Amino acid sequence: MTKEKLIAKLKTIVQPYIQNEDAFNNLSEATDFINDLKINSANLVDVILDVEDEFDIRIENDDMEKMTSVKAAMDIVNEKLAAK
Repeated sequence: MTKEKLIAKLKTIVQPYIQNEDAFNNLSEATDFINDLKINSANLVDVILDVEDEFDIRIENDDMEKMTSVKAAMDIVNEKLAAK
């Protein structure tokens, strides 16, 4: 999956949970889910569950703790897809 396609899918997943529209419109690999998009920790769990469903992968607790940014999410998704 291309980087652009992965970012587009992640953007669709996080959109319902964002609190900062400007940061969302400028979403990139450097975007932090909590600090930039203002997604709260409860909704971050929802994002992770939605990522699992979208990509048909299982994200372990260790990876969940790391998944606080678009870049981290991309790395984890790519790692899990490669292991399938």
